[in-house]
Amino acid sequence: MEGLHEAIIFAKQIGAKITGLCVIPLTPPVAMPGLHAPFESYMIDEAAKFMAEATKIASRNGVNFQGKLIYGEASTEIAKFSNDKKFDLVVIGSSGRSELRDLLLGSISNTIIHRSQVPVLVIK
Repeated sequence: MEGLHEAIIFAKQIGAKITGLCVIPLTPPVAMPGLHAPFESYMIDEAAKFMAEATKIASRNGVNFQGKLIYGEASTEIAKFSNDKKFDLVVIGSSGRSELRDLLLGSISNTIIHRSQVPVLVIK
């Protein structure tokens, strides 16, 4: 949501619209035999709630918001989507993971910074 609020500030200043992207993982984060369908359903429901709330917040601020849902690995799909659509700016929140975990695994925002062909603004 913090990324959304910053994106709204930018969009209002230049009359831009916002495309919000939610990426649903293809597999649960932990092996959950027999629970793949409920996990996917839960993730889709949560994404729909987020998109509805984001649409309301943007609308209250006079900004056009369009939500998009895709499947895959978040950092790969976000970078690919932004590059393919040639957006002017990617605004992404920082998840606030521990430094050790980021060092070992790499954060989504860090990966997007390196893969994106458009500027990336990371909101902490």
